[in-house]
Amino acid sequence: MKSDRMLRREWLAGTGAALATLTASAKAGAVLDQTQTPTPQASSPEEEADRIRRMKWWHEARFGMFIHWGLYSVLGRHEWVMEDEGIPVSEYELLAKRFQPKPNAARAWAKLAKETGQKYMVMTTKHHEGFCNFETKLTNYCAPKQAAGRDLVREYVEAARAEGLRVGFYYSLMDWHHPDGARCAKDEEARKRFIEYTHGLIHELLNNYGKIDSLWYDVAWPLDAAGWESERMNKMVFQLQPDIIVNNRNRLPGDFSTPEQVIVAERGGRSWESCMTLNDSWGYQQADDNWKSPKTVVRNLITCSRDAGNYLLNVGPKPDGSIPEESVRIFKEVGQWMAHNGETIYTAEPCRVRRSNYANFTRKGNTLYMHIYFWPGDTAALAGLMTGVRSARMFATGQKVAFEQDRFRVRFTGLPAEAPDHPVTTIAIECESEPTQDTDFVRRERPRNGV
Repeated sequence: MKSDRMLRREWLAGTGAALATLTASAKAGAVLDQTQTPTPQASSPEEEADRIRRMKWWHEARFGMFIHWGLYSVLGRHEWVMEDEGIPVSEYELLAKRFQPKPNAARAWAKLAKETGQKYMVMTTKHHEGFCNFETKLTNYCAPKQAAGRDLVREYVEAARAEGLRVGFYYSLMDWHHPDGARCAKDEEARKRFIEYTHGLIHELLNNYGKIDSLWYDVAWPLDAAGWESERMNKMVFQLQPDIIVNNRNRLPGDFSTPEQVIVAERGGRSWESCMTLNDSWGYQQADDNWKSPKTVVRNLITCSRDAGNYLLNVGPKPDGSIPEESVRIFKEVGQWMAHNGETIYTAEPCRVRRSNYANFTRKGNTLYMHIYFWPGDTAALAGLMTGVRSARMFATGQKVAFEQDRFRVRFTGLPAEAPDHPVTTIAIECESEPTQDTDFVRRERPRNGV
């Protein structure tokens, strides 16, 4: 979605040396949404088989935690505060003297992710502000050499592994702090220096922490794929981490697409992951109280799973590393639902049943899961199901559900007056074949009374 203020993962259209100045107004120039996927080149059967192998765990996981944490957390006014408020580099970098999180804050993140039913985590190793949360030999602008005094990425990696979660690294290509971060667009020597710095940081990240499961590039401003030398970048990544998966935000197609703040399924079977905030901010914003309800989160997760996508849901820890209380409450409520209904989400297959005024759907094989978010009372009905129903049951309890079916609809009857599960109740429907839906058939063929 567009607004007058440029979203944090957008960059101006154009090529390396011919870019306009980045602006906060979408009216000032053509804006290309970074969630758009570059046209993928045909891959060989061997390459495609390797991608399927590497992506297997990710497709089964469906649900992950995004963590945005950095110097912007100290100010508590959104992760774009440096740019949106025009804070000078010399003023902003003083925040590194105030960023002193409590030890091992990531342990609470990982425990919450596991309790929520999430299977992987992705943490900001370096955001647009240029501050590195990890140990590096390439700059002093990093957590171990500033007030924090330790490697925050290592603490995160160890915490995630301790809970059995997959480990992902976010890395912003755009850098507001590095002296070559903008002039690299017009100065070739600056570009060469900045590329070696960028590739060097990524090399350290993927060489110093053991096996890493995913790499999440962000904002490629101000260069194109050639300027970033993205082919060489990815080649290095896969040499260091043969099992890793990468996204599409270094201006190459990568392994998966990344729709942001919207749920948009890719066509042609391409993998995709919708990333969303829990309120309106990625980084900690103290005054932002526009929280998504647990029901909204569950509905979004169901929609992603229905279309074979993943849902990466964000938290923005406070400067001390603690997660805002409202975030914890929402995640825990979602976790309670996932504890009983997670099997309808993990490893879900593409579902061709979609139409209802009060329910959404996921599928595994011939089993259709009807997720009712607006409880209709005694009877729930589904139009245009183009296969026979063998049985139905309440998924969370296993209790049988009575049903009746004709050519045009199936009705589930004798349901309790109030929804038995919160915030969404699921009915498991065993079908004779893969369930599909055709409501146009109902419109055309249903008998109509004479007048």
